[in-house]
Amino acid sequence: MDKLKNIAFSKVLQLGSLVDYHEGQVVSRTLAQNSAVSVTLFSFDAGEEISSHKSDGDAMVTIIEGSARITIGDDTYSLSAGETIVMPAGIPHAVAADNRFKMLLLVVF
Repeated sequence: MDKLKNIAFSKVLQLGSLVDYHEGQVVSRTLAQNSAVSVTLFSFDAGEEISSHKSDGDAMVTIIEGSARITIGDDTYSLSAGETIVMPAGIPHAVAADNRFKMLLLVVF
């Protein structure tokens, strides 16, 4: 049984093409989900956000396209395509889009 889902196997892919932008929405596509790991692609329309919350796992965000504001605790970071940041487990964090962007989220529990 495959561990990944919603993604083609043995095919070269552009991750950003696997999730579309939708006006006024955050869109997600889960690629893996189990008790040890979660892998999800996201697209954010301009002005959208995921408000501050905590996770039980360490969460690594990689920006695929565009740029984003990531808040971890009291600090805010600006990330652009190709950049990655880790949001430690148990620390409040949020993700916001000044402009449209896409990201890959990997959470390890």
